[in-house]
Amino acid sequence: MLNYWEVYNKLQALSASYQAEVEDFIDFLIAKQAQGNQPGKRPVFGSARGQFEMSPDFDKPLDDFGD
Repeated sequence: MLNYWEVYNKLQALSASYQAEVEDFIDFLIAKQAQGNQPGKRPVFGSARGQFEMSPDFDKPLDDFGD
């Protein structure tokens, strides 16, 4: 891993426009990290009720697998 002085020296070697791009990228990474640290929302139990139906004979053996 680079230490802070190496990063600083490399940043100083860049033009001002590239330094601005690096700053934008760092801001993007900070926002991405903050977003990743938040726990995801879990769906509420039963929230998919009524969105699909199972056939009444779902558990009936299939004729294709008969002897």
